[in-house]
Amino acid sequence: MASNYWDSSQAKYWTFTRADLATSRDDLAKTNQALHTKHPLPDTRHLAIYLQNQLSKLAKRMSLRQQALATAQVYMKRFFLRVEIRKTNPYLIMATAVYLACKMEECPQHIRLMLGEAARQWPELGITESSKIGECEFALISTLSSRLILHHPYRALSDLQGTLGLTQEEITLAHSMLNDSYATDLPLLYPPHVIAITAIYLAVVLRPAQAAGLAAHSSSAASSPAMSGSVAQKAFSSFGFRQDPNKMGKLIDWLAESKVEMESVVDATQELISLYDCWETYSERACKEGITKFMKDGAK
Repeated sequence: MASNYWDSSQAKYWTFTRADLATSRDDLAKTNQALHTKHPLPDTRHLAIYLQNQLSKLAKRMSLRQQALATAQVYMKRFFLRVEIRKTNPYLIMATAVYLACKMEECPQHIRLMLGEAARQWPELGITESSKIGECEFALISTLSSRLILHHPYRALSDLQGTLGLTQEEITLAHSMLNDSYATDLPLLYPPHVIAITAIYLAVVLRPAQAAGLAAHSSSAASSPAMSGSVAQKAFSSFGFRQDPNKMGKLIDWLAESKVEMESVVDATQELISLYDCWETYSERACKEGITKFMKDGAK
């Protein structure tokens, strides 16, 4: 296991540029053009939110640790970067990703328990034999080239709390934003510390907006983001008026002295704000119906 992110398979093999991701997805779409035409799906960001929410519901059902859930979410992202979703049973892939993630994060679950909980959560699963999860696990590991060790941004967030003098409220908001970041491409684009710094920056900027009465949502609720798009936009439009100047100054000074690539932080910030805007038009029903249609067609 690589204790250093930069020496890890995550950094070497599973971190991409936006152009790389676009090319991979375009190639996959071209190879499966007939399926894309026959079974159109909602916006890819809406679909990512749907899959994240479904994984969160299963994790809550089973009282799983957040890190295991995050690992499962990344496995899903990597898998669907290589395999056309319309050729799969997404509910089986989700159950298997959670099963494998729990093994890797040292909180293993019995395969029969996983099947039972997944079947109760998703009647659409359509699986009655636990061996199917075992078979899917083999395919998942193979598709991911057995590179399963992950580094997450939660540790960096904890490490920076004292350095930057963050309040518990800011840490809580930043943690929720890290949870939300797994509905974006950020885990495939940037190192964990960049994502953590992005969440901290947003928490410091947006927290005063919450204090002013702009309601934010807790992402402990599986279908709610940490912040609505309108709240984020209002906070940024009034940036500099409500923020604690001492705290902002400390954060800016620290960023200036650090070796963090500010272009990456800016891009990651825009990605999260875009997610919250997109979330406001998200429809769980549309995503579920789209998946149900191609699953029924595949079962014929």
